[in-house]
Amino acid sequence: MFLLSKLFVVLTQPLAWVVALLAVSLLMPRRAVPSRTLAGLALGLLLLLGWLPLPDALIRNLESHYAEMSPAAQLQGYVGMVVLGGSTDAGYVAQDHTQPVLNSAAERITAPLALLHANPQLRVIYTGGDGSLQRSGPSEAEQARRFFEAVGVSSPFVQYEAASRTTHENAMLSAQLPGVDIRQRWLLVTSAWHMPRAMATFAQAGWNVTPYPVDFRTGSNTPWTAYSLADGARRWQLALHELLGIAAYRVMGRI
Repeated sequence: MFLLSKLFVVLTQPLAWVVALLAVSLLMPRRAVPSRTLAGLALGLLLLLGWLPLPDALIRNLESHYAEMSPAAQLQGYVGMVVLGGSTDAGYVAQDHTQPVLNSAAERITAPLALLHANPQLRVIYTGGDGSLQRSGPSEAEQARRFFEAVGVSSPFVQYEAASRTTHENAMLSAQLPGVDIRQRWLLVTSAWHMPRAMATFAQAGWNVTPYPVDFRTGSNTPWTAYSLADGARRWQLALHELLGIAAYRVMGRI
């Protein structure tokens, strides 16, 4: 199943579709009409990918499921927070550095700091292993440990789960950590666009979780003139990957 999820990653990259169209067109006779048509489709698709209002509309819809919470919220009724991985760079990058290496989803790991400042009684579970096909370097949880210890959060209230590679495994393996009672109230911290699938997955696994979305990628609207081929490709991939992930989890009965 993990290998199948990696295949889905390729399928959700729109630039791979452009490459496929161009590859097929090159295999056809140069003067063939279908060859020129495919090349034209590839060019049209490439140009469309850069128009940001389209992928932003999909991401905005995912992010709108749960409202943003204040970092100063008082959370006396909660035992702790489950922080999903995805905020650190690949292990093969981190292994050559002593400083924490964060990526564009850094809010997943930085937002809990404000929550801990306002609610020092909260426990923290950071869950994330290594999602690469060939592990190289520290896992996400190991990198998270570096980060939390660097900012002074190294109490026994912090636990790390370093074996999970998917959202489903995040929920199942975190529940097996010593002293964790999934019937108690927990905050679930992850990117806003990932929160619908994460909440459904954890609820299906029996967790009593409240969403704490972070890492918002869209506002209330996107200017019609916003255009970037690089950003567009990334945003399309993010939206398609998450939508396909939701569909796959429904088919597998995980949500």
